[in-house]
Amino acid sequence: MTNEREQTVAVGADLDWDAEAAAFDDEPDHGLRAPEVRAAWAARLRSWLPARPCDVLDLGCGTGSLSLLAAGQGHRVTAVDSSPAMVALARAKLAGQDAVVLRGDAADPPVEEGRYDVVLVRHVLWALPEPARVLRHWRTLLRPEGRFVLVEGVWGTLSPVGIPAARLTGLLEPVARRVRVERLSGDAVLWGKTVDDERYAVVATV
Repeated sequence: MTNEREQTVAVGADLDWDAEAAAFDDEPDHGLRAPEVRAAWAARLRSWLPARPCDVLDLGCGTGSLSLLAAGQGHRVTAVDSSPAMVALARAKLAGQDAVVLRGDAADPPVEEGRYDVVLVRHVLWALPEPARVLRHWRTLLRPEGRFVLVEGVWGTLSPVGIPAARLTGLLEPVARRVRVERLSGDAVLWGKTVDDERYAVVATV
């Protein structure tokens, strides 16, 4: 089941993320503190990212948990978040890794075009205005044959929020050649509990 905190965060696109930062990693899939949850995300990430070391742009990185996994798998990571508190926590988490953490807008990050092999985004696109425009801009940040790795979903039951997989695949059609959807709702280990809403990843090659 989706708990009350998740529903509050899900509907809070304008939430004060600085205020949320201290407790952000308490959610199992945010902090990845439990070894089995961390291992489950590491395995998924390994299957989504290229096998060779590459340049990964993690947008809306939060405290940097996925960035840390990507760096641990040999990738060069640039992580971006708009919250100074989240950026501070991510920098501490990624200290000593081949990674840099920048403060900036996920929709228009302060990075060069054509610089990255992967744009990695988890639970961010649904909350951004004009997602089609955002995807077009993110496309310019990728090298030829680069890929999107987008982890999204629809949360809540009474007033669900999010972006269904069918809609996201449609938005990707103008900017990607190959699109694959991987359903994640049934993998309780990823979330630290059983969930009954729509959760998925899209891997799309440009």
